[in-house]
Amino acid sequence: MMKNKLQWGKAFASFFLVLFMMPLGHAAMIIMEHTMSPGALHYSAFVLGFVGLTVVVGSVYVGNDTGATLLGLAGGMLFWTGWVEFLFQYYANRYGTQPQIDAASGEIVTKPEYLILPATFGLWMMIMVMYIYCCRSGCDFIRWWQNRLLGKRKNEIVSKGMTRHVGVVTFMELVMIMWASYLLLMFCYDNEFIGDRSPITLAVGLACLIGAIFVFKKQLYIPSWGANIRMAIPAVIIFWTPVEIMGRINLFEEIWISPLEHLTEMGLILVAFTGLVVTLIGKSGTLRKKSVS
Repeated sequence: MMKNKLQWGKAFASFFLVLFMMPLGHAAMIIMEHTMSPGALHYSAFVLGFVGLTVVVGSVYVGNDTGATLLGLAGGMLFWTGWVEFLFQYYANRYGTQPQIDAASGEIVTKPEYLILPATFGLWMMIMVMYIYCCRSGCDFIRWWQNRLLGKRKNEIVSKGMTRHVGVVTFMELVMIMWASYLLLMFCYDNEFIGDRSPITLAVGLACLIGAIFVFKKQLYIPSWGANIRMAIPAVIIFWTPVEIMGRINLFEEIWISPLEHLTEMGLILVAFTGLVVTLIGKSGTLRKKSVS
C-alpha cells in the first residue's frame, strides 16, 4: 500500500456515512411495521426492493467512481431491506414461524424472519465459491481464501476478473457482508450451536471489533472518496457485529428498535446522515473526470 498522507477526514466521513445507515435502516423497518397494514407493508417492501435494484442497475451508467459507489450503497440497502429482510418476514409470518422468546422476561429476542435466515448458508457459500474460484478480487477476505485454497495455482485458476462496474461491486459487497454478518450472529445466538451468552459469542464480538479497527486503518491510506466508502462498508458491518451482540445481552438500549420513542436521537442521526450525503454528492461532482482505482 502506498504511503500517502493519512486521510482522516475522508475515512471518518465514509465510516459515519455507512454507520448511520445501519440504525436508520432498522428504524425505517420498524416504522413501516407500525404504520402500515400487513398487505400494504409487503407491497411497499416489494417496491422498495425493486427501487433498490433499479438504482444499482442505473449506477452502471454513472461516469464517476464516487457517484456510482453512492448509488450502489443506497441501492444495496434498499434491496436488502425490501427483497431480503421483508420477504423473509412475509414468509415467516405466512407459514407461522414462531419467534424466539426469552424464558425469563417473556420478550421476543429473535424475530421469526431471522430464525430462518441461517437456512441460506448454502446459498451464501454457493456465491462465495464463484468469487473464490472464478474472480480476481481486491477483497482481502477473498484473496486470503484464494491464497490458502489455490496456493501456487492462484494466478492460473483466477487469471481474470469479472467486468467491474463500481456500483454493482459496491452493491454485492454490501449484500454479501451483511449476509455473512447475519449468518454469523444467528449461529452464535442459537443455543443449539453456541448461545448468545457464551464466551465464544463474546470472543466473536471482540474479534470483530479489533478487525474493524484494522479495516478502518486501511481507509486512512485511501485518498479517493469512492474507494474509501467501499472500504468503510466492511469496517462498519464488522464493527456493527459487536454492537448487535452488546444490544442482545442488554448492555445498552438499541434506540433504533423503538425509533418512535427516540425521535430526537433518530432525527439527529438522520440530519447527520443527510449532511454527509449532500457533501459527498458535491464531492462526486468534483471528481467526475478523475479516474480512480
